[in-house]
Amino acid sequence: MRIAIVGGGISGLAAALSLQAVGLEAVVFEEAERLDPVGVGINLLPSAVRELSELGLDAALEEVSVTPHRLAYCDRAGGLLWQEALGRPAGFLWPQCSLHRGVLQTLLLRAVGQRIPGAVRTGISLLGFESDGTGVDVQLYDRSAGRKVTYRADVLIGADGINSRVREKLYPAEGPALWNGVHMWRGLSTGVDLLDGRTVVVAGGTAGAKFIAYPILAPAQPCDASSLEPALNWVLETRPPSQAREDREVRRMTTDQVRSRLKVWNVGFADMDALLAGATGIVCFPMLDRDPLPRWSFGPVTLLGDAAHPMYPMGMNGGTQSIIDARVIAHCLAHASDPCQALHHYEAMRRPRLNRVVRANRLLGPERIIKLAEQRGSHSTPERLNRIADHYKSLTRALPADVNSGPSWSNRD
Repeated sequence: MRIAIVGGGISGLAAALSLQAVGLEAVVFEEAERLDPVGVGINLLPSAVRELSELGLDAALEEVSVTPHRLAYCDRAGGLLWQEALGRPAGFLWPQCSLHRGVLQTLLLRAVGQRIPGAVRTGISLLGFESDGTGVDVQLYDRSAGRKVTYRADVLIGADGINSRVREKLYPAEGPALWNGVHMWRGLSTGVDLLDGRTVVVAGGTAGAKFIAYPILAPAQPCDASSLEPALNWVLETRPPSQAREDREVRRMTTDQVRSRLKVWNVGFADMDALLAGATGIVCFPMLDRDPLPRWSFGPVTLLGDAAHPMYPMGMNGGTQSIIDARVIAHCLAHASDPCQALHHYEAMRRPRLNRVVRANRLLGPERIIKLAEQRGSHSTPERLNRIADHYKSLTRALPADVNSGPSWSNRD
């Protein structure tokens, strides 16, 4: 079986590794000329760390990540509203890992290069595809050769992110990603401590009025994932006065621009001046998602990761769910004689649940806890807040019992 993956990000590389682990051939087509360690932080829940461990990446992952042991929800002054344990202290057999997104991509890319030499082909853009009863012709443009090429595959997986070209071909009338009017100012700061160095902090309460921070290891030099140093990944959510089209653009921000916004924040345990003094590469991103889809799979073509279910960054589930997607689709393709039936099975297991997560994240997901806790009334008892947290974990299958006792995708029948 020949499998074409469009997109060399986290989900596409995880899919290639997962397919190789079950004996299937995959080729990854990536539009960028180089896959450098760019981006900022990402949290992987124990459910994703388990899947990467089963791919033999646990030791490498822990070398390049911080393993947080606590999540703290705080008010705007830094007062603790609610907290819970994370990773092994919460009873999981695997840790939670916080790391630089580009470093994770580099780790996966290195593993693909070692296990499937030549599988990642960069500088290649998707033009289109045509499927028939026996497979799919993937039409590509090779920029280095300056020519169009066609790759014949049994399966095409679109793992090319929120602005997926594969999704666009399947849903040409969908239009651009949806913006909720919130900007995320994201940066990395060195030389700054936050509490005990193992806590994920979410302060504030509503989208557009929130401060998030957690420790990671990040490249000391741009584009060099081999040199890592402690850093604080932080996000300041703001809501601009208008939702003009130009506000959707990703753009660099100056420390002075961020300082003017941080004046209204007085998070007692965070030195905002020190945070900005050590900050590099501050970038403004619009908070985007897309409406849940009624179908991911059309014959031998399907979607995976952010191409299938882009979601607001609540509950630390974006990257985690993409990695689980990769493991599930490999399992389904390995255990079916008909690739189209395998994709149907994959979608049936993943799409309904992930569509519910997308909708839940539009309502703040588990961060609803902050809004209720701020009320400090009879309707925000610790029992109720715990129920909210557990309900979200149940929705995403992230309770310790789900992760620790669930059968392995490597060994399921």
